[in-house]
Amino acid sequence: MKVFVTGASGFVGSAVVKELLLNGHQVVGLARSEESAKSIREAGAEVLMGDLETLDILQQGARETDGIIHTAFIHDFSDYQSNALKDQTAIEAMGEILKGSDKPIVVTGGTLGLPLIDGKITEESSAPADAIRFSEKAFVDLSESGVKASIVRLSPSVYGNSESGFKGGFGVMLAEHAKTKGLAAYIGGGINVWPSVHRVDAAKLFRLALEKGEVGARYNAVNNDKQLSMKEFAELIGEKFDIPVQSFSLEEAPEYFTWMTFFVGVDCPATSTKTQEKLGWKPSENSFVQELNQYFF
Repeated sequence: MKVFVTGASGFVGSAVVKELLLNGHQVVGLARSEESAKSIREAGAEVLMGDLETLDILQQGARETDGIIHTAFIHDFSDYQSNALKDQTAIEAMGEILKGSDKPIVVTGGTLGLPLIDGKITEESSAPADAIRFSEKAFVDLSESGVKASIVRLSPSVYGNSESGFKGGFGVMLAEHAKTKGLAAYIGGGINVWPSVHRVDAAKLFRLALEKGEVGARYNAVNNDKQLSMKEFAELIGEKFDIPVQSFSLEEAPEYFTWMTFFVGVDCPATSTKTQEKLGWKPSENSFVQELNQYFF
């Protein structure tokens, strides 16, 4: 299959490109700069120059390939809503080209903030119909119009080593923030939980969703092994950096966490049991704590 990958030079997207090529697919990667184009070519993929706002280029990529994996996002979370709307518009534009065809599109979502079912975020967890927004809304609308669309919902901490060094999503952001502040923190009792997934395991899931995904399917990119509470994570950071650990009230938290306050306070225990059953996916890389100890601390 010839696959159009957006975000092809990014932390997750570059792992997706490698996974696709290793499994016999051809790849056309979207690049917004010459630097990105160079890394995509070096990986063995073709390049299409453009970004999330060049909708005609996105549609060209959709038109000239057999399927799409959409991992691109503008990672400025201080302006999240604006960037999430651009992401939604980009998905809708590509989806228009796929209508009436059997070409698959796999879009990226997140587990953070979804409702719990029996204490966990499952594949059935979704916002109420009138509250679904952004990439999830685009995915739902495309599925309902007959497009072979599925969504991979990433954990808040997507971690792993790459050419640009070790990264770990919000988890590493929090650790770096704590190191700068000289204080590790959590909100209230800190019992809320964040799941995680290794970028290589996530890439395998994107490929499997492309190859075997069902229309309208939601897949959770979550390692089911022990998921740290925010208090446990703060205590780990405190121990490794030899800094104090403190709890902040919800009212006090913004002074310390700034724009991350909402994300830090969300409880996100999640499971990928049905994802694993349906697609034969099994996370096999090091756990988040193992990777932190090896590459970050």
